[in-house]
Amino acid sequence: MKILHTADWHIGKQLHKIDLSEDLELFFDWLLDTIAKEHIDLLLVSGDVFDQANPSQASLKQYYGFLKRMLGTDCKIILTGGNHDSASVLNAPKDILGFLNIDVIGGAPENINDLFIEYDKKDEQVVVAAVPFLRDKDIRSAAAGESYSDKIEQIQEGIKSYFSKINSHYYQHYQEHCLIVMGHLYVQGAHVSESMRDIQIGNQAGVSGTVFGDAPHYVALGHIHKPYAVSKNVHYSGSPISLSFSEREEQKQVNIISVKGKHLEVEIVPVPRFRNLVAFQGPLEDVKKQLHEYSPITPLVSLAEIIVHEPNENIQIRRDLDDLLDNYYNEHLNIVKSKLNFGNKVRGASDAFEPGISVADVTPMEMFEKRLELDGNQENTEELKNAFRQILEELNL
Repeated sequence: MKILHTADWHIGKQLHKIDLSEDLELFFDWLLDTIAKEHIDLLLVSGDVFDQANPSQASLKQYYGFLKRMLGTDCKIILTGGNHDSASVLNAPKDILGFLNIDVIGGAPENINDLFIEYDKKDEQVVVAAVPFLRDKDIRSAAAGESYSDKIEQIQEGIKSYFSKINSHYYQHYQEHCLIVMGHLYVQGAHVSESMRDIQIGNQAGVSGTVFGDAPHYVALGHIHKPYAVSKNVHYSGSPISLSFSEREEQKQVNIISVKGKHLEVEIVPVPRFRNLVAFQGPLEDVKKQLHEYSPITPLVSLAEIIVHEPNENIQIRRDLDDLLDNYYNEHLNIVKSKLNFGNKVRGASDAFEPGISVADVTPMEMFEKRLELDGNQENTEELKNAFRQILEELNL
């Protein structure tokens, strides 16, 4: 039996107002081809199917379009909800999709047995514990007046207890099966990127890789966009496309798990690069030269950020940069982000962020941290950050 593990599609994602739906469509083409060539029996999608809790009609069309194309294969699909997903949106067509060999677990059910999905092929018996993103109400009881540190500790203990129950249920009912556990959470040691919200928001307190216990033969994780092996049998597949400039150097991948009895082998399969994200840095004249010499061509237009470093503040440099941004044209390269740094600049409240950065590209947490930096000499900075995180979580931001 062969299982393919992927996650964090973020359908509907935009990068600096550039729609990434074409990137995903090319990935879906490649994924369908891979499923056919590798004779994949089971496709696991570990959360963050959509980028927004209320996806647009275009995003829903792309999602259902992919599922429709999958009907032509013999591959079963299991999808779970992530912190970006709405459980109700994912679960809405659950019954209909079930008839089409597609199982959806948008949110944690009341009965833990509803997480377990059996899949048998010839002599191979697999059971998947399709655990979605665990929200506050799923793992703990909130109390008035609790501190942020108390809350994080309770979340960590709640996650540990939840997966302990998963293991107990497996031993009681499915011990003859190979156990695959899906999850969408932050495991300590994994690397986060710019495209991810503050990892503490939405119950993402970091947990140890041992939290899943000894029962699972493979743990298919989502939430971290960088591919990462927590241990031999605990893996983040990462996102299939680059979702921020901090991911521009990463080789994206999917994981293919070959199952024979309870023995598993994991193969890392690279995803082709459909679009380059590139950064050009240095003095303005050097950046111009780099832009002029850029030549790599990908199926989709490359996106660029330029970061200009100059030793002394100069109004002419600002004008020249603006002129470059207004007039630069390359059919294979689009500048979508720029920064201008002066080495001797004295920063004030109006300079919290560099010129060229749109407020739309700054998260509330980043803005708050910049405000604290400008105030300076705050003895209770961490307490203020924690309090602000709680406000963001309550507002679902």
